Amino acid sequence: MNNKRNFLKTVAALGFVTMGMGSAMAQTITGAGATFPFPIYAKWAEAYKSASGVSLNYQSIGSSGGIRQIRAKTVAFGATDAPVSGADLDKDGMVQFPAIIGGTVPIFNVPGFAKGEIRVTGPVLAEMFMGYIVNWNDKKIAALNPGKTLPDQTITVVHRADGSGTTFNWTDYLTTVSKLWADNVGKGAAVKWPAASSIGGRGNEGVAALVSRTRGAIGYVEYAYAKKNNIAVMALQNKNGKFIMPGDDEFAAAAAGADWFSVPGMGLSIVNQPGDNAYPVATASFILMYKEPSNKAEAAEALKYFDWSFKNGKKMASDLDYVPLPDALTNQIRTRVWSQINTK
Repeated sequence: MNNKRNFLKTVAALGFVTMGMGSAMAQTITGAGATFPFPIYAKWAEAYKSASGVSLNYQSIGSSGGIRQIRAKTVAFGATDAPVSGADLDKDGMVQFPAIIGGTVPIFNVPGFAKGEIRVTGPVLAEMFMGYIVNWNDKKIAALNPGKTLPDQTITVVHRADGSGTTFNWTDYLTTVSKLWADNVGKGAAVKWPAASSIGGRGNEGVAALVSRTRGAIGYVEYAYAKKNNIAVMALQNKNGKFIMPGDDEFAAAAAGADWFSVPGMGLSIVNQPGDNAYPVATASFILMYKEPSNKAEAAEALKYFDWSFKNGKKMASDLDYVPLPDALTNQIRTRVWSQINTK
């Protein structure tokens, strides 16, 4: 666990990963986008560099930035947690495929309460993030936590300030479970946050840091960032009515019944899935590549990196609390998606 935390601290401090600086002859793959999968892409890159001599330069700049970079053709692949629509993929001449599965979690800073010691439902979360519930001792929160003395502390909402697939996943969930949220805010990589007491942070790193130092704060981050920063996570009620904590088994349970090819571009939402053990805010992180890449050699190397990672990186993913894609799905991605990319 300490090794994992030290690794995450290192890559988070860098903000990007550049492997193999000492080898000028090595091919370098460029990618940019989502901060959600950054820890695992960095870990895979470290191992892949050792195995192949090929390095990865990945800019952890948020999903919206990743989409801009791939559309500008400045990187071999873009990474986004907010899937691009099938129509836009066709217009841009791109393909899209999931690379990893994880989850977004509600984090909080209430002195005297540790992880899992405050329970919440989706509709109550929506009212907190909308600014309708403004204090931690509100009767709706208290009713979910009988026998606990919640403080008379103002709730400060911490959200992403940049366009973010983590925000898309979070607001997709809130839209699914709360008509109030759906009618007034909706889902997207960036939304207008209605709570009067709210502040924005850049990247999962920025949100985690703000919640850590703001008493009374509530926010949302990819699970690895909550663990890395030792921030308390709320127990969240799932569709089956169970209050559960996040973890790779719970994310896997949410993704178990997913039919990825039922949606153009594989852009499937897996929030609020049924199952006693299913975590309600699970998501995939996606990769975008051109069918006719301008740098075919680099695109070929990018596919080799993901191919190697799918085959050899499962334990690394699990160690960082992500869920690796099953072999049956990665085989389908190779034959049905990668076959559309011209690297010759």
